[in-house]
Amino acid sequence: MVKVIASSLRKGNVVEQDGKLYVVLTAENIHPGKGASVTQVDMRRIVDGVKVSERWRTTEQVEKADVDDREYDFLYEDGEGFHFMNPENYEQITVPKDVIGDQAPYLTDGMKVHLMTHEGVALSMELPQRVTLEIIDTEPVVKGQTASSSYKPATLSNGLRVMVPPHIGTGTRIVILTEDNSYVERAKD
Repeated sequence: MVKVIASSLRKGNVVEQDGKLYVVLTAENIHPGKGASVTQVDMRRIVDGVKVSERWRTTEQVEKADVDDREYDFLYEDGEGFHFMNPENYEQITVPKDVIGDQAPYLTDGMKVHLMTHEGVALSMELPQRVTLEIIDTEPVVKGQTASSSYKPATLSNGLRVMVPPHIGTGTRIVILTEDNSYVERAKD
């Protein structure tokens, strides 16, 4: 554990308090006109997902947990959860479904993701910014329809539904932003 001053906490940091780990969701330094400056922090307890608000004087010492951020390869999913492998030493780690959450449909065999772990326990996963997927169902292309701002729904090979331009048809491979499921471009492969 490393002791840091409260004003240096940022979103994504992991802190230890009362023997439990918390992920920082928001951290804001407040400087009132009168009195001491404080740091207002909203956190989520890793064990059970409970959200907690905490307020420290900006100069107070807080214990920051040592978090390991590495690249892992996705292997497969089963009843236990999602299995990943460290490509450097071939160690495997199983991540529970609640840590992966709504990012699960994007995981494909061999995909490289960043996992944040603490003492061998996965805390969060970061996907690549863009993924290439194939459209398995959409409305047919209508002749004379221009690529204007009108979009149509399409179902992707991973089951997600996204909005695509009217000139994109079934069987086309497209690039999607993972953070908001938005269409970027037609794949160049």
